[in-house]
Amino acid sequence: MLCRAALSPLVRSPGWCFVLPPHAIAAISRFYIPHHNQRLRNESIRYWSNIPFITMPLSRAHGKSFAHRSELKHAKRIVVKLGSAVVTRGDECGLALGRLASIVEQVSMLQNQGREMMIVTSGAVAFGKQRLRHEILLSQSVRQALHSGQSQLKDMAIPVLEARACAAAGQSGLMALYEAMFTQYSICAAQILVTNLDFHDEQKRRNLNGTLHELLRMNIVPIINTNDAVVPPPEPNSDLQGVNVISVKDNDSLAARLAVEMKTDLLIVLSDVEGLFDSPPGSDDAKLIDIFYPGDQQSVTFGTKSRVGMGGMEAKVKAALWALQGGTSVVIANGTHPKISGHVITDIVEGKKVGTFFSEVKPAGRLALPLLKRLSLSTSKLNSLAIGLRQIAASSQDSVGRIIRRTRIAKDLELEQVTVPIGVLLVIFESRPDCLPQVSALAIASGNGLLLKGGKEAAYSNQILHHLTQEALSIHGVKDAVQLVNTREEVEDLCRLDKLIDLIIPRGSSQLVRNIQKAAKGIPVMGHSEGICHVYVDTDASVEKVTRIIRDSKCEYPAACNALETLLIHRDLLRTPLFDQIIDMLRVEQVKIHAGPKFASYLTFSPSEVKSLRTEYGDLECCIEVVDSVQEAVEHIHKYGSSHTDVIVTENEKTAEFFLQHVDSACVFWNASTRFSDGYRFGLGAEVGISTSRIHARGPVGIEGLLTTKWLLRGNNHVVSDFSEHGSMKYLHESLPLPQRNTN
Repeated sequence: MLCRAALSPLVRSPGWCFVLPPHAIAAISRFYIPHHNQRLRNESIRYWSNIPFITMPLSRAHGKSFAHRSELKHAKRIVVKLGSAVVTRGDECGLALGRLASIVEQVSMLQNQGREMMIVTSGAVAFGKQRLRHEILLSQSVRQALHSGQSQLKDMAIPVLEARACAAAGQSGLMALYEAMFTQYSICAAQILVTNLDFHDEQKRRNLNGTLHELLRMNIVPIINTNDAVVPPPEPNSDLQGVNVISVKDNDSLAARLAVEMKTDLLIVLSDVEGLFDSPPGSDDAKLIDIFYPGDQQSVTFGTKSRVGMGGMEAKVKAALWALQGGTSVVIANGTHPKISGHVITDIVEGKKVGTFFSEVKPAGRLALPLLKRLSLSTSKLNSLAIGLRQIAASSQDSVGRIIRRTRIAKDLELEQVTVPIGVLLVIFESRPDCLPQVSALAIASGNGLLLKGGKEAAYSNQILHHLTQEALSIHGVKDAVQLVNTREEVEDLCRLDKLIDLIIPRGSSQLVRNIQKAAKGIPVMGHSEGICHVYVDTDASVEKVTRIIRDSKCEYPAACNALETLLIHRDLLRTPLFDQIIDMLRVEQVKIHAGPKFASYLTFSPSEVKSLRTEYGDLECCIEVVDSVQEAVEHIHKYGSSHTDVIVTENEKTAEFFLQHVDSACVFWNASTRFSDGYRFGLGAEVGISTSRIHARGPVGIEGLLTTKWLLRGNNHVVSDFSEHGSMKYLHESLPLPQRNTN
């Protein structure tokens, strides 16, 4: 039982206490929370029981590892595994104190940011070996000095030391060293010693899990190590045992097991090599692997294990892949290099290119078919692109400076509203390289400067298209009006330049839009949500029209944002020839059907029930759901749609008009495919995106959506006082004819 007043002056209140379970109290060798912690003074406060602790707004749902290095900065719970080669000196006897102090400093900095840090450490054997050697030398020197004199001290031999004895002698000293180092940063540390049985015995496993969670809640850094004083020798073939079990045979497997058990976001494995190489490090042709993907083991040749410790690189890779499969991101890096060891951990968390990053995101060549379709620049796409660019050129002659309103305010006082560019645009798009020339043309036609960031999957195509764009612009002396941004980090920096950038347009997934909206600091963001497009088939639908519209909406280009994702069927059409024709057509087109809850209730053997009615498949898949009326169809669209494009198929004009007027989406169609929702098909030449917001621009955004206006007032010595009650002038407010637009 610990008194609240003993913890911190921040929470001092007499007569209050709390109780920890025995296994948690036993793990806390010295509970210390300082009174004056300057590092934490600006942090926000969170509460566990009634005790305030410092944290930062870092959170993510565990279950899927980070796809890219740049996402590692969002890691909340982190395990740092320190290999024997990192912790010990070159003579394998004693600890590398300077290196260890640097690691503790980095872990402390991340802990004080509000992250939950855990350390899996080696070093007990080496520390114990140093102590035992010292004791043996001291003992032998005393005995030999008594019997033989000082002259024979140099001939003393040190016996081979048993590893378990060294571990027993070194564990307490190692922990005391960690405590002393963490205390310098006002952080408490607690020791946890584990064996394989602690993970396989269910009760022990629950106790271990509970202890670790409670320590993390109390802002304490757990220091975990295998109990080498009692652990049996490792079995040569007891390694990874399937998906759910990993044998703890060394600290690599311990770190992986712990990372998955504790649902950590990131596992950092520090060794004495820069990372994973395609051949043994030191060989002439060895190249560091920046990103390692599951299944690439065949392309790697493993060398011998490290100079100390039980694991080698092969063991590290197996453990890393096991942790990755469990939802934890992994980086293997060098923790011994003097030039980088002082910031290797923080560099990894900041997303810098350090070591080998393990990713489940498949590299180019293994991309999903819908993504490959978006990346391709086929002949038909290029032809459509060329036609669209010519349309933009033809319509842009007087787009800037066009007078859209003229008003005679009074005699010799005329007001004009004219179009002007927005300024500098930052457009971020995913996958489709044909976006680059389209958006570039729209920006130039509307007089805007442009910064472009494309998806990394199309990096080479984007570079070539950007070069062609600048080549065309250089003829007119405006080559630098369109610039290409290369990295995500650059985008994050640009999102803060509210004095230089006037509008950000993210064109891609809803997650991309949300990320940009969050990152933008004072800059307006215009983007669309998911493309969850609906087609509602009414009772009065034409048999001939239904299958054509559904086929075109879903199958013509299923990866597009304006493709059909949910098909709504009126209940009266079930078990009719029309419904059978729809199902047969979808089967012929190899469209996978997911059943909505109401549709599934009508079927004895239904397709797989949909996990969410708000799903953008982007492939030959769709959801079918049943509604009782057009009113219910509208309500369903408002609840589960994304305000993109929605369609009704019916011959009843009254029903169609109700749908058109009541569905609140950017594009609402009657008896037409969802695929018409496109800037080129609307006659805009192209689009920077399809906006689902209600402010400024909505639907396909062409030149008009990239313009704003200003007011020009031309007078002759006019002042407001002349229009007062006793003034000499009166307001006329007469609308004046607009000048003819240049249509040539």
